[in-house]
Amino acid sequence: MSRSTEQDLLSTEIVNRGIEPSGPNAGSPTFSVRVRRRLPDFLQSVNLKYVKLGYHYLINHAVYLATIPVLVLVFSAEVGSLSREEVWKKLWDYDLATVIGFFGVFVLTVCVYFMSRPRSVYLIDFACFKPSDELKVTREEFIELARKSGKFNEEILGFKKRILQASGIGDETYVPRSISSSENITTMKEGREEASMMIFGALDELFEKTRVKPKDVGVLVVNCSIFNPTPSLSAMVINHYKMRGNILSYNLGGMGCSAGIIAIDLARDMLQSNPNSYAVVVSTEMVGYNWYVGRDKSMVIPNCFFRMGCSAVMLSNRRRDFRHAKYRLEHIVRTHKAADDRSFRSVYQEEDEQGFKGLKISRDLMEVGGEALKTNITTLGPLVLPFSEQLLFFAALLRRTFSPAAKTTTTSSSSATAKINGAKSSSSDVSKPYIPDYKLAFEHFCFHAASKTVLEELQKNLGLSDENMEASKMTLHRFGNTSSSGIWYELAYMEAKESVRRGDRVWQIAFGSGFKCNSVVWKAMRKVKKPAGNNPWVDCINRYPVAL
Repeated sequence: MSRSTEQDLLSTEIVNRGIEPSGPNAGSPTFSVRVRRRLPDFLQSVNLKYVKLGYHYLINHAVYLATIPVLVLVFSAEVGSLSREEVWKKLWDYDLATVIGFFGVFVLTVCVYFMSRPRSVYLIDFACFKPSDELKVTREEFIELARKSGKFNEEILGFKKRILQASGIGDETYVPRSISSSENITTMKEGREEASMMIFGALDELFEKTRVKPKDVGVLVVNCSIFNPTPSLSAMVINHYKMRGNILSYNLGGMGCSAGIIAIDLARDMLQSNPNSYAVVVSTEMVGYNWYVGRDKSMVIPNCFFRMGCSAVMLSNRRRDFRHAKYRLEHIVRTHKAADDRSFRSVYQEEDEQGFKGLKISRDLMEVGGEALKTNITTLGPLVLPFSEQLLFFAALLRRTFSPAAKTTTTSSSSATAKINGAKSSSSDVSKPYIPDYKLAFEHFCFHAASKTVLEELQKNLGLSDENMEASKMTLHRFGNTSSSGIWYELAYMEAKESVRRGDRVWQIAFGSGFKCNSVVWKAMRKVKKPAGNNPWVDCINRYPVAL
């Protein structure tokens, strides 16, 4: 990477660190310059192979539909040139065996087509666990709990406080009180207690809302990245609810914050091969079990962002559920960048120099995350964008790919760009591909609420409005980063605001370790009314939105 390109990926910020408490400068205000990486500018690089991949998906699913208009046109042209008498005469000219054979082939073709079509997967309902108020903490209380444990010095506590101030997280998030303990809390006992509280809380609410009995569930998928006991969390659920013995159960571990969409994809595949079934997907993460007690700042960061949360989703492929389902699953696109070493190590679980286990956050995280996101949305585009947007995007991409002026402009340095004083040359217009307007493809956006910085960079790069980002930002403020379950708290926010109407398309996108970026698209089957209860936002929705 060139020096100018490296500088373009950095942003600076002057941070007021308060009054110096001791030393020769005691009593004087102190400032520091924070340098951080931002997401790559999507306007500057879009890889043609990922666009091809998106069109490949589109063509595979649309080949049958594409032939129907052609057949209709040919048939209409043939019949339209004949009078009514001539049509009847031609029909009588054929013998009975020919007519029966023709209709037999026609019926067989229609049956094969409908039998080979993927079954529609419906989202009946979902539930998001809301912990008790005993576990609710303000940012100041969070720091005091960490101080009370005696495991952090003042330097680390000050670092945590600065991270929290810029995080976008509010004063009503939830953490296990065990983080204040001076003893070891990363035990199997603590992990199981936290998992039981959240998973059973979410599932109890889900079964109550859907009125589906646990024994009627045919597929169960549980994802939790860090805490993976034996027996598994999925076995724990089966034991608690006494589910049937032939249930297809899966437990996904180590797959990061995007594992919730991977679990949805797995459940969809299982439903395709098991007709008339229900599937339950549980997404969660254990905060206490993942609590880092060392002094490596890159491993302290997850402590500041992750909060308690759990979601449970009920899916069905039964045709009779069409009438009362909330959403229909439209598309899933998954992107995996683990072949690249920087991406693979961007979020990495290991021990520090003192032997304390935790998640290490790389300085390259924003950059590799941006690359994965760019690949994912470029692949998704041909599946969801209006045809007009696809034409504009594809034409601009071809112009940029094959134009000599584009190649010349790409190699120019940032200093040369500054000398033109903001003037846009024709070559720069060629080198800047058209980024589609995703607001034309979706009415609602649920971006993984990783941090305030990440959400703001996404908003800027995709050209989204504050209203488009409202659910993600408010979820970050109210519940923090709840890992793979966060996108469901965002959808619950939209439902509490009564903003989801019939036909609306919802885009959920999450990214996590590996590095992975995954998208799922839902279509609302009906207008979702404001819930009277069983929604984590019911008691506070009137206070939102707020400024981060």
